[in-house]
Amino acid sequence: MIDATTFRLDGRLALVTGSSAGIGFAVARGLAEAGATIVLNGRDAARLDAAATELRRAGHTVHAHGFDVTQRAAVDAAVETIESTIGPIDILVNNAGMQRRGVFHEYDPADWEALMRTNVDSMFHVGQAVARRMVPRGRGRIVNICSVQSELGRPGIAPYAATKGAVKMLTKGMAIDLGPYGITVNGLGPGYFKTELNAKLVDDPQFSAWLINRTPCRRWGEVDELAPAAVFLASDAARFVNGHILYVDGGVTATL
Repeated sequence: MIDATTFRLDGRLALVTGSSAGIGFAVARGLAEAGATIVLNGRDAARLDAAATELRRAGHTVHAHGFDVTQRAAVDAAVETIESTIGPIDILVNNAGMQRRGVFHEYDPADWEALMRTNVDSMFHVGQAVARRMVPRGRGRIVNICSVQSELGRPGIAPYAATKGAVKMLTKGMAIDLGPYGITVNGLGPGYFKTELNAKLVDDPQFSAWLINRTPCRRWGEVDELAPAAVFLASDAARFVNGHILYVDGGVTATL
């Protein structure tokens, strides 16, 4: 039965990693608009504070915790602090990520290692730290940010696609292991959105023309269009959705 509370997140605490800008910030704002208390995360203190201030000015309850999601000790300490001083984490959005492009045979191994730490290791560390506290409570929602590159490749992004493919399968494995404890784990797969990460592509007329022609909706995505999908996966409306990757991509994954 659907009522006014089905998609609401009132009274719930949501941690969103990598949320000082871009997709993470848009998702955090969407969760806040649905009633959740938000914990923003990022490594740049000034940007994190600016993001928190913007959401507070809009009337939302927001906390900011600047910790490095790739460092296990820092993650454990931060999650413990959040749970002991703010409250139990009901929703985790594992969003922190990065992109470093380059053709496979010339790719710098140091960039590969950095990409794996940020895009994959962080999701394991934060996901495990939060899940260990959700399990005894018998409830929780985890949303891992995947990508259309969880399914599709392009020239010059083999390492990035590998990380996002790994996140897809990590999501499914987490869903299997945590489902019996009342915790759902799903992925949100953005297509091509106008973000700081994609700024060079947005500004490239040739690439933008190719992308618009390749996308059935015939345009770039706007980051705010991701928020409703995140709210759905975090809400009671998705209580029986588990191990699913929801692609929000204008139809890119539907067509050759």
